[in-house]
Amino acid sequence: MNRAETTDTLIDRSPADAAINALPHPILIVASDGRILEANTAAEAFFATSAPVLRRHFVRDLVPFGSPLLGLIEQVRARGAAVNEYRVDLGTPRNPGERIVDLHVAPLSENSDQVVVMLQERTRADKMDRQLTHRGAARSVIALAAMLAHEIKNPLSGIRGAAQLLEQSVADEDRTLTRLICDEADRIVKLVERMEVFGDDRPVEREPVNIHVVLEHVKKLAQTGFARHIAFVEEYDPSLPPVYANRDQLIQVFLNLVKNAAEAIGDAPDGEIQLTTAFRPGVRLSLPGSKARVSLPLEFCVKDNGPGVPEDLMPHLFDPFVTTKPSGSGLGLALVAKIVGDHGGIIECESQPRRTTFRVLMPMYAGDGETAGP
Repeated sequence: MNRAETTDTLIDRSPADAAINALPHPILIVASDGRILEANTAAEAFFATSAPVLRRHFVRDLVPFGSPLLGLIEQVRARGAAVNEYRVDLGTPRNPGERIVDLHVAPLSENSDQVVVMLQERTRADKMDRQLTHRGAARSVIALAAMLAHEIKNPLSGIRGAAQLLEQSVADEDRTLTRLICDEADRIVKLVERMEVFGDDRPVEREPVNIHVVLEHVKKLAQTGFARHIAFVEEYDPSLPPVYANRDQLIQVFLNLVKNAAEAIGDAPDGEIQLTTAFRPGVRLSLPGSKARVSLPLEFCVKDNGPGVPEDLMPHLFDPFVTTKPSGSGLGLALVAKIVGDHGGIIECESQPRRTTFRVLMPMYAGDGETAGP
């Protein structure tokens, strides 16, 4: 079946066609032989292939061998009725990584063997749900941490004072031990002080912030220090509206993400960190305990070509004390998640070897000290 023969059987070039292209979910129209007849804009993005190229392929070329999708298509043709299946992995070498989707397959019309396939990605929704669950569970941990921080600092002060008194009366060869006690006490105090940040519930002082100015500042700091040997690539949307945020805290967020990326790359000669900004309408977040839905159209990404995050670490990446660094405290990403959450946004991570992306989604500034609603 050539392109000319299918024109009158497919969706007309009309407002209906434009509406399908405006949908955020990938949609395919599949012929009786399994060849792809049409694909909307979201499908092009999902399969990282243009619609003309997709039309040269069969569905089986795009999904894993023996995928449930192939069976669903045949089932729909046999029954003449729509069928759904949930949480199916469509990850392939062509589309690497975990690609969990809900499948909705239906006949295109009563007198046709053509079917419509809609994919609803679960990955982002699951990440949002997991992050909100972590945020609620963290409240009790934060309260405990604040109490422990207060109780630990008092005895540490006494221990350090006692060590300083001992240092005045012991022999020179023993002063190394008293110095060690003081240094370790100071190290614990610094760790406790970092934990106290998690118990700070004061409202964040915010103003309209140009994210590109923030990212340029972070890049300059990195290039003069820990990332001087790494190439930076910037892909910015110059028309992006301001974000309603605390500038210093945004610098802290992205400096931490860029530092993590640089440490992941290490001394690799082809190390590269990519900073991107984009406007992504359609991402909305339901607030727990409320019917309100907040729009998060501002997307800021930090990408690196390092070895990636270990798979077993991914579900707990933003939890306190989770780290792969021998000398790390595991508080950096937890603090990043707290700051982003305090700003009404979310942060997520996608990782595989040589392609790790930390994505920050935040509301935009709507004027009068408010963020834009849905």
